[in-house]
Amino acid sequence: MHPQTLLTLLTLTLTTTTTLAIRLPANVKAFYDTHKSGPCKPSNRMSANFKVGLGDSSYGGSSPSVTYCHDTTANVITSKSGGYADMDIDCDGQHSTEGRCSNDGSQQSETAFKDTVAQYGIADLDAHVHPYVVFGNSGAEGMEFSPQSHGVEPLSVVAVVCGGKLIYGIWGDVNGGVVTGEASLSMAQLCFGDDSVSGDNGHGERDVLYIAFPGKEARLGKHDAKWNASTKEEFEASLVAKGNKLVSRL
Repeated sequence: MHPQTLLTLLTLTLTTTTTLAIRLPANVKAFYDTHKSGPCKPSNRMSANFKVGLGDSSYGGSSPSVTYCHDTTANVITSKSGGYADMDIDCDGQHSTEGRCSNDGSQQSETAFKDTVAQYGIADLDAHVHPYVVFGNSGAEGMEFSPQSHGVEPLSVVAVVCGGKLIYGIWGDVNGGVVTGEASLSMAQLCFGDDSVSGDNGHGERDVLYIAFPGKEARLGKHDAKWNASTKEEFEASLVAKGNKLVSRL
């Protein structure tokens, strides 16, 4: 996995009647604009500070500046100075060295939830097909954040605001380090175009909003998504019904 800068992930529900790759509804745009800047209040902090990622001058330094932050409607990850994420590319899982992932020198042969997704009829997630988000930090350098401790289930539906669109995906992997801001190749391609990203070339602007939904209702079982899809578009389409139910809560 490549670490990347500043991730904002919200655990919330949003009202929309959209389908895949839609233009941003007005209420989602308003939420996006409201949360894009400003520090996390001390009373809302959910974690210690994590490090920003590649592309930032403080990457690898001794002054982590990203914190998981909560407000009344969402669990929001922001830096102390506010802002959203860029999108580094994760190629972990099946076919991790093929195609536009061939130049990713940090890929791994399996994802964090391989054993679970194997019960759904596939060997593992495929970054070329399954638009997934890397969320949480597994404890490197003594720093850890578990989304599950805040109600987010593995392989649950996520929504990503990127490139002026709303894309559905899943929580599919965990960062083994102390940085944030990463999604599968297919997620980045749905956001920004097939030819604009690769395993070693993500989206550098800090304008990506990641949204996750708490509770078992958001989790995808064997028959809740087309796990054996042959294209990213086909897999994303299988998430729309559940995704729309989740975003209709408000």
